[in-house]
Amino acid sequence: MPRFDVTIAGELNLDLILYGFPESLPPERELLANDMSLTLGSSSAIVAHNLAALGSKVGFTSCVGDDDLGKIALSRLQQIGVDTSTVVKLPDEKTGLTVILPREKWRNILTYPGTIAKLAQHHLDFEFLSSARHFHLSSYFLQTALQPFIADLLKRLKAAGLTISLDTNDDPADEWQSGVQQILPLVDVFLPNQREAQKITQSFSLSEGLDKLTKLVPLVVVKLGSCGAIACRGAERLSSPAIETHSLDSVGAGDSFDAGFLHPFVRGEDLKTCLENGNLAGALSVTRRGGTEAFRDADHRENFLSQHNERSIR
Repeated sequence: MPRFDVTIAGELNLDLILYGFPESLPPERELLANDMSLTLGSSSAIVAHNLAALGSKVGFTSCVGDDDLGKIALSRLQQIGVDTSTVVKLPDEKTGLTVILPREKWRNILTYPGTIAKLAQHHLDFEFLSSARHFHLSSYFLQTALQPFIADLLKRLKAAGLTISLDTNDDPADEWQSGVQQILPLVDVFLPNQREAQKITQSFSLSEGLDKLTKLVPLVVVKLGSCGAIACRGAERLSSPAIETHSLDSVGAGDSFDAGFLHPFVRGEDLKTCLENGNLAGALSVTRRGGTEAFRDADHRENFLSQHNERSIR
């Protein structure tokens, strides 16, 4: 039996989220927010954390600085049961940090990369990463040190019998290249949102983007926010509506969807179940501020899931 259900290699940092600040930000003024949250950030770590909270066995590889931010981020993963034994501390580097300014319909995201972009091939323990049913990669465009070696890593993991999923997340350079087209054929499940699907395929519509992506990837799952999600397997199309709930914060909702989808996927559940569970996890995420806080609170998590027991995560 594999040691883990899912292994992940990626970035690890905290999110500093500021709320209730002025709509305009004039220079040379001391501007006030009315609330804040310092919480586990980074797409890779949010997926790892929330998979573990749902009951998956998760192994996580990353780099952090030997600083307070790195210690807090690591402790959040360890508290939920993620195996962080291969996370590397880089004593001369600073752990990355993302500052998020959420607005009513959009948000500003400012990231100091720090160790986020430092994860490299020599940091990876292949035996650790391959001791799983499935491997997931997030934030492809931030993994600049690892990018030249990702194709080889995925080939080796597939040869070892793992299935593979990818969520590229946003490209800060807005170029959407960096070799991503070459690794898509190595992926079993691609999990973009609508914007990412169209940007990567240089398409004017989601339909056009899906036609291109399904020629490269066996299963494409596109997150549509309040419209739910759609899964495409060849010519097959399956949609699942979002779950209506009061949203406090959408930070990490897409990463939470990934965790909710992958948790039953690695257990061989049908596509309809995986989609519904992805939407359920995304809905749970938005009920607390930050991408992991709704999952950290076990009572809140279980109460929410029990209220939606017809679509309960298995």
